[in-house]
Amino acid sequence: MTTKTAVAPFWTLSLPELLQQLDTSSEGLASEDAHQRLIRFGLNHLRRKSRLREAVLLLSQFKSPIILILLSAAGLSVYLGNPTDAFIILVIVFMSGLLGYWQERGASHAVERLLAVVRVTAEVVRDGTVHELAVDEIVPGDILLLSAGAGVPGDCRVMESKDLFVDEATLTGETYPIEKTAGVLAHDSPLNQRTNCVWMGTHVISGSARAIVVRTGKSTEFGGIAQRLTLRPPETEFERGVRRFGYLLLEVTLVLVMAIFAINVALARPVLDAFLFSMALAVGLTPQLLPAIISINLAHGAKRMARQKVIVKRLAAIENFGSMNVLCCDKTGTLTEGVVRLHSAIDADGKDNVRVLFHAYLNAVFESGFLNPIDEAIRRHRVFDVSGYRKLDEEPYDFVRKRLSIFVAHGDRRIMITKGALPSVLSICSSVELADGTPVGMDGMRDSLLQRFANLSSSGFRVIGIASRDQAGESKITKDHECDMTFLGFVVLYDPPKAGIAATLASLKGLGVSFKLVTGDHHLVAAHLNEQIGLSNSRMVTGGDLRQLSDEALLAQVNGVQIFAEVEPNQKERIILALKKAGNVVGYSGDGINDASALHAADVGISVDSAVDVAKEAADIVLLDKDLGVLVDGVREGRVTFANTLKYVFMATSANFGNMFSMAGASLFLTFLPLLPKQILLTNVLTDIPEMAIATDLVDEELIQRPRRWDIRFIKKFMLTFGLVSSVFDYLTFAALLVVLDAGTEQFRTGWFVESVISAAMIVLVIRTRRPFFHSRPAKGLFLATIGIVAVTLVLPFTPLGRVFGLATLPISFLAVLSIIVALYMITAEVVKKVFYARLSS
Repeated sequence: MTTKTAVAPFWTLSLPELLQQLDTSSEGLASEDAHQRLIRFGLNHLRRKSRLREAVLLLSQFKSPIILILLSAAGLSVYLGNPTDAFIILVIVFMSGLLGYWQERGASHAVERLLAVVRVTAEVVRDGTVHELAVDEIVPGDILLLSAGAGVPGDCRVMESKDLFVDEATLTGETYPIEKTAGVLAHDSPLNQRTNCVWMGTHVISGSARAIVVRTGKSTEFGGIAQRLTLRPPETEFERGVRRFGYLLLEVTLVLVMAIFAINVALARPVLDAFLFSMALAVGLTPQLLPAIISINLAHGAKRMARQKVIVKRLAAIENFGSMNVLCCDKTGTLTEGVVRLHSAIDADGKDNVRVLFHAYLNAVFESGFLNPIDEAIRRHRVFDVSGYRKLDEEPYDFVRKRLSIFVAHGDRRIMITKGALPSVLSICSSVELADGTPVGMDGMRDSLLQRFANLSSSGFRVIGIASRDQAGESKITKDHECDMTFLGFVVLYDPPKAGIAATLASLKGLGVSFKLVTGDHHLVAAHLNEQIGLSNSRMVTGGDLRQLSDEALLAQVNGVQIFAEVEPNQKERIILALKKAGNVVGYSGDGINDASALHAADVGISVDSAVDVAKEAADIVLLDKDLGVLVDGVREGRVTFANTLKYVFMATSANFGNMFSMAGASLFLTFLPLLPKQILLTNVLTDIPEMAIATDLVDEELIQRPRRWDIRFIKKFMLTFGLVSSVFDYLTFAALLVVLDAGTEQFRTGWFVESVISAAMIVLVIRTRRPFFHSRPAKGLFLATIGIVAVTLVLPFTPLGRVFGLATLPISFLAVLSIIVALYMITAEVVKKVFYARLSS
């Protein structure tokens, strides 16, 4: 069997030829055969996991240009006869990389375990019976059963279909769904005209089909595009901030390193020592553990959210939660209970009518397309005996017609029953059946029917219409048969708001997240629900209004609109894009076929585990329970993660920038290098250890109350302000060492090394909070790591390892002076912090 060396393209072959070529049958593959093919073709992924992934992750820790230069310089040291120093530098660089690798590896594995909870499946015929399998396990030769809401898991040939419409926008850019049928096409048929094929990356809008899988994974059309373009998700708000922060660091590092190198060369110090010194400083300034810190923060956040039954598929979505200031969602299942109940079935006069209910039941019980809550509610409300009825045909629901028709036979009578959105059903009716069964013309009844519909809708009920028509002599129906029908009555349904939903929305508002209702329901239903959940007096725009608005007009108005009602699927995406262009970070919650494009467009796509496959695939976050309340926890978790990431940035950049500024000044008046390269690198490793514990740190409540974004200007001000404060106390340390203690070269380096590490470790307790540090309790892990590093640093000069790093013992008098300097540093930093944030808020 092969899928790559076909004599002719698979859309040109007859089905018997294709089945023979794929060595399969209409009954599907045997399980053992499918297993062998899975081994041969691999999992059905666009990007298959590399067996060398662990090695690649480890090597990626050393891809920084500065690290590579430092490694090269260490090699040069060996060549020039300094193997000990070179070895120490190599060991420290490797330890730093290993620390980052270990943390990122743990974070990656934790996330993989969480993602395994959410599986997208497909209906596959194996061993002659239908099984629900993960799409990863689909192989060429499998027979699929496709229905509305299903994603297509491979390139397939349609064997048989019934009103199958597929959305191919992700592949071909076609705006409208394409009808697919069985048949044979010409060799030169272009991709968008191969109507006998369905493609990976597309999804079924309506209808059903039986299809044979021809290609999977990278061999598919979608896989080919992905390989050619090296597709990656669009850059998120958070990722954009990280990139801009990287540019800032690059600029600062280049200027300072070049200045320090030039000063040391000008003072006739050895060029190699000056070069190593400059490169080591560059490593010291660069927060090289930032990628690991971000990964650890996100993984911790994902695990905490999983305990709340929230599964994060894309880690960056947690950070976007923290920045999100607008949440859009449909009403069913998120604002409401999600269990639709039938209130009544009434005729044109508004009276309960069993005949209307019976026809609605016939339509619901024989409907075989996408399962929906309306049909379930009708079937659950009352069970009728329909054993004398036989289904002949079906015209599935679609988002253009907004109705569904069933064709049944009862004895010699053949009848078509249609249900759907009331305006859509009324548009195909020419008569109305009264309570006594008498038909009358539609023209005289239309206004009263629409008024009754408006009254029911304004009371919060969802209303659909039921119509019928005798079809004597017919065996099949099409959309064209939906005409000249008789309107039977209304099916009135309700889905009450969830208990506590008003409090949930109030909590979101308290967190600075505004809520917008985006629904396909009638505007009166949406308005009534809005009042029930405490969001009355809101501005509303309908789908009809949207069609009249240009993109520019929508952009100008979108922030002021709270309800979007009667919207079509493509309009949902348009609303999301307008909100993003208006400067918002947007979340969207949805679980239906018509939500896929909006989920893709949102900064944070949110779905539920019971959603249709295409919605789960498009979502960044999947809720295991339909509960909007967990999103409040998600927003808070995102802000905790974001706050802890910024803590690391503030600590690393301010302390390191201060040290580099001090180095530049010290280089002007010292006759020796202030610190050896290996001592700078050791300083960097030791200060990174408590900072690594930031991922589990506690966060003050005020940092969670409002959305936050990367602010490069703020980071720059913070770095300069606290860097200079750090530098002032570095110079105090220099004065104490040179003037008071008359320290020699080794003692000077040791004294500054000890002061640098201890002050950088202790200042973490000040910088981590906007409150006075004694009013904000750090996490136990962070506090213990800080105290531990202080103890290790004080003891290190008295050990043999300290001598390897060129450290000398220090007199007790200096340690006493050091404690005073560190205490003054923390007090000063606390005062500067108070002034800094006071000016910021003024």
